[in-house]
Amino acid sequence: MKIDLEPGRRPLKILFFGTPDFASDVLNYLFEHQVPITAIVTQPDRPQGRSLKMTPPAVKALVLEKAPHLPIFQPEKASDPQFLQAVAQLKPDLFVVVVFGQILPQTLLAIPKLGSINVHPSLLPKFRGAAPIRRALMEGETETGVVIQKMVRQMDAGDLLAVEKINIDPNMTHGELEEKLLTLSKPLLLQVIRQYEKGEQPPGWPQDPEKATFAPKISAEEGEIHWGESAQKIHNQIRALSPRPGAWSLTAQGKRIKILRSVIASGTATGAGKPGAMLSPKGIFACGHGSIQLIEVQPEGKKPMSAAEWIRGQKETQIFTSI
Repeated sequence: MKIDLEPGRRPLKILFFGTPDFASDVLNYLFEHQVPITAIVTQPDRPQGRSLKMTPPAVKALVLEKAPHLPIFQPEKASDPQFLQAVAQLKPDLFVVVVFGQILPQTLLAIPKLGSINVHPSLLPKFRGAAPIRRALMEGETETGVVIQKMVRQMDAGDLLAVEKINIDPNMTHGELEEKLLTLSKPLLLQVIRQYEKGEQPPGWPQDPEKATFAPKISAEEGEIHWGESAQKIHNQIRALSPRPGAWSLTAQGKRIKILRSVIASGTATGAGKPGAMLSPKGIFACGHGSIQLIEVQPEGKKPMSAAEWIRGQKETQIFTSI
């Protein structure tokens, strides 16, 4: 379907909404491909580090480096009346939203002439919400992907405009999967934007609401490993939280240690040791069902290291106490 902008086929007026590194990488890709961006919307600067120095989000830092002429909006709330008025005055054609971090109210979504599109790293309607990559890993999914969707008032419920699928390796971490999905998302988004630039409305298809599942933000409590759980569940938890914030456990000495990488151990009898006990100096630990082998860890106050290096300093076999 053709869409009418204005006589003379002026360039699209696109507002880009995004905040963290994932969004910054996508925006940089759009810059490299000469996509016309009219303005940027990102989260406010936040205090970071021990010094609590006010630090701009990754998207703002990129814009200041690559396109300092672009106006940048940083509303505390996307529903702020002054922000809404400023955006409306720009008369945008399209919003492109990539991990912005706030829910866009209907009053904002109604502003762009062609609507709003969003990059979402899951195969919608599965894993709607804030943490789709982590939830896919935690649930042991073997397939995921990236979709470009039309934004509507209901969270992640709009028509799908494009999709790209990928298999999930059983030992892939969040950081690795995020990187692969980022690589997929950039040309997919560009493809959809190019359709709009040609004056075409990308054909979409509706989601099946009966198949919707949700991916809420990971809570702090979900980072703690409970060794009474199955090896598969613990392994999925470890990779879903790696490299940050990291799944963790307490040692018998009360030290917190993050576990960044593991594999399911084979050839170790179930019930061969109390959950949390080391079954082998190769880093194999008993779980409630089965066992896992630790590959990379980060002791409290130290840098990441191999599990083998860390284990050499341990004197007890019952290392972990979080049951």
